[in-house]
Amino acid sequence: MIKEKIGNGYYLYKLEDLMKENNISINKLMRDTNTDFKVIKRIMTGEILRIDILVLSRLCDYFHCEITDIIEYVTK
Repeated sequence: MIKEKIGNGYYLYKLEDLMKENNISINKLMRDTNTDFKVIKRIMTGEILRIDILVLSRLCDYFHCEITDIIEYVTK
């Protein structure tokens, strides 16, 4: 899990943990969700500038999870 401080809180990027829990590689996730490698890598590392809701919805559908299981904003 990657933690990045933003404003009065922080973002938790949990995709890598979710992938490990489900034994899914980046390549498999790419193929199965039709998502670019760089996009997945950015979500995993927290290096995203904008959150693409369509990508998040594909990932949520794939993992049968909520958005907060992938990215979460926590206020102090």
